[in-house]
Amino acid sequence: MPEPFLQFASLIIKGKKIPLPIIQGGMGIGVSLSPLASAVAKEGGVGIISSAALDRLVSRRKGKKVNSYEAAYEEVSLSKASGGFTGINIMIALGRDYEASVKGALDAGADFIISGAGLPLGLPAIQPPKDTALIPIVSSARAFELICKKWEKLGYRPDAVVLEGPLAGGHLGFKIDQIDLESNKLENLLPPVMDVAKKYGGIPVIVAGGIYTHADVIAFLKMGASGVQVGTKFLATEESSASPVYKQAVLDVSEKDIVIATDPGSPCGLPFRVIRQSPMYQSSIKRLREPKCNRGYVLLKDAEGKFSRCPAKESNEHCFCICNGLLSSAGYNPDEEESLFTVGTNAYRVNKILPVKAIMDELAGRGIEEG
Repeated sequence: MPEPFLQFASLIIKGKKIPLPIIQGGMGIGVSLSPLASAVAKEGGVGIISSAALDRLVSRRKGKKVNSYEAAYEEVSLSKASGGFTGINIMIALGRDYEASVKGALDAGADFIISGAGLPLGLPAIQPPKDTALIPIVSSARAFELICKKWEKLGYRPDAVVLEGPLAGGHLGFKIDQIDLESNKLENLLPPVMDVAKKYGGIPVIVAGGIYTHADVIAFLKMGASGVQVGTKFLATEESSASPVYKQAVLDVSEKDIVIATDPGSPCGLPFRVIRQSPMYQSSIKRLREPKCNRGYVLLKDAEGKFSRCPAKESNEHCFCICNGLLSSAGYNPDEEESLFTVGTNAYRVNKILPVKAIMDELAGRGIEEG
């Protein structure tokens, strides 16, 4: 594994000394899987897989049905097999499969569980984490404080925190009218989150959302962040499991074609950044897709406590089906459903498909930066 570079201090989380303070974002569905995570880990960073719809993706690969626990266990085990540090991103919004995914990852010995798209208030209570670091994603100091207080009552302290700003891809932790506020720029969100981190014993803070160049990495480390999380830059790499169509959409996108979908938007109720030309997004604007829910990953509980409700199942007026759209963009069911491409704000800067090593070299300042 590469040695730490002089300009970087090693990132230490729960006793794990990571040579480069670079965490690859857990992009779902089907983008961040073991090939990408393993490649990042091999280069001295932290590779992260995504638990979203992982049971279907692993079932297809193995040729037999596996559940969410088995899928998380399998993919974490695969990502760890080549050495280095790897983990998994498990979204609160995936309520039906959340606990099973957490248990599978823990039993497989994941180095990290990163959890957001909601507040993971009960994460430490699911199962003793042992050596696995538990890391919430927040978008404000207020949310971070709330998590720290709740986890304290459970006898646990966050091992690190990911502060995600409004320039990220996928679901955003901000209301639509908050996204462009000066106060919500990542560099302005960082100081109060660092204050909370210090208050609770010096918790490492990792920043995410819009990190693209070596200069970005250096700038946030100088501000006091312990590390950075990078997603979009890894989306169109050789090792990414995004479909060729998805990767080409990233190469072709222009800055003006990266938009935030709200109405129609994600059934999770959070702003969702997409490529405007995404076939499912275009169809949803015209209300062409009939409401249905045959995947069920973002189902909400009904009055009887059963996972049965989804706004995209009930109507096509305000929501599109992210489950099927993202599965299609992962190459799972493109013959049945239109694709939905989610990206961060810097996707337009991606101009070629590169190996992970080249991306890590750029971020670490080992070579000439692209874009």
